[in-house]
Amino acid sequence: MFLKSLNIFSLQNKDIFSNSLLISSFGFLIIFFCLIFGRKLKLAVQLERFGLPIAVLSGILGISVGPFGAIHFLPKETINVWSKFPTPLLSLVFATLMMGRPIPNINGLVKPIFNQFLLALSLGFGQFFIGGLVVKYFLPPSMETNPLMGCLIEVGFEGGHGAASIIGESFNRLGFPNGLDLGLAMATMGLLSSSLLGSIFIFLGRTLGLSDKEEISEKKNLEEKTKIGILADLRILIVNLGFSGLAIFFGVLLIKYLKYISSYFGDFSKEIIFSLPVFPFILIGSLLIRYVLEKTKNTEFISNILQREIGILSTDLLIFTAMASLDIEVVFDNWVLILVFTIFGLFWNLICIAFFAYFIFDDYWFEKSLIEFGNSTGVVASGLLLLRLADPKNISKTLPIFTSKQLFAQLILSGGLFTVLAPLMISKIGLDYWTEICALITFTILFIALIFNKVEMKKFQ
Repeated sequence: MFLKSLNIFSLQNKDIFSNSLLISSFGFLIIFFCLIFGRKLKLAVQLERFGLPIAVLSGILGISVGPFGAIHFLPKETINVWSKFPTPLLSLVFATLMMGRPIPNINGLVKPIFNQFLLALSLGFGQFFIGGLVVKYFLPPSMETNPLMGCLIEVGFEGGHGAASIIGESFNRLGFPNGLDLGLAMATMGLLSSSLLGSIFIFLGRTLGLSDKEEISEKKNLEEKTKIGILADLRILIVNLGFSGLAIFFGVLLIKYLKYISSYFGDFSKEIIFSLPVFPFILIGSLLIRYVLEKTKNTEFISNILQREIGILSTDLLIFTAMASLDIEVVFDNWVLILVFTIFGLFWNLICIAFFAYFIFDDYWFEKSLIEFGNSTGVVASGLLLLRLADPKNISKTLPIFTSKQLFAQLILSGGLFTVLAPLMISKIGLDYWTEICALITFTILFIALIFNKVEMKKFQ
């Protein structure tokens, strides 16, 4: 390849100043500016109106010009650089999730939050259940299977690239060295499926009148002057980035402290703590900072628009880097496995969400279902993106319900306790018992949701 053989600097220390790093950084900057200015273009606005975000198109472009694409513009080392970005970008998403909006008043929202929480639990535990069934009964007999493959749907879909990277270390220790690559591949397939299927759902929702039909350009035009004034003030930008960094620092500090005191616990508890991702703790940090600012009446230091824009840009970059850094070789080598897991994972997500949409949700079922579909298929950033496209003015009030639910659900699944616990439990009690436990939990949650809402409906009758 010409670009691979091109020696730009001929330096001895190639680990620091390598051609691949320079080319990767240059390519990343190009996409960075494309994402920023592309969102201002009329074509991008029209595509977002139909539910196809510019980040997805940029991700497809990244794959096309990568080492496995049609053009081969960038070397293979490029994806190794870009693959490091999803974790810090997702950290920024969680840091801005609670910071950029007032703490929701849950009066009158207890039931919607509880229902959204039950949906998240049923999706996550159901993915463990379905993953176990796939490994036991649906993979080709000729394929070498590992019981730990039963975690791949939940780790990839719910946990995403950050959780897959961390749980991949557990996979390796437990004798499943391919778990990291397969988890990352599943995370990217989930993100791609979430974006593409979500785009179709948004298009159908607007066509059938199920979602907000107002153009995104109208909202952007209303805020354009405010955004320009805020972004021109470098001090406010630095302060807001500083608060986001403080939330991340709090999360890192908290997980470091847990790892430090883990020496006083048993080996099993210590292994769980060392496998926990930082994202749930960043979310707690974001909430605490917002709470302190509201109690001290210092919220003027926080720009809601800037925090939202930081989160949106981080989401777009996350989607691009996750898609563009997909190792196609891993997908090709395990395409049957990944395809089967993706199909069954999407099947369960759609069935479970349809159950809640029809039997549980009282109002705005489309928006509540859509954000949870994105979250359970392509992590929280994808869910927020889909909701932003379907309900740009937050008419449904789904966002405060989702963020309140996420405070609890994120600690359990999506890279939380049970995501970390799953491979350890499978290695100790076996896949059969773990699958049965997850099946029992899943259908108990569905039953509780149905009974709870039947009781609530009787109260109103």
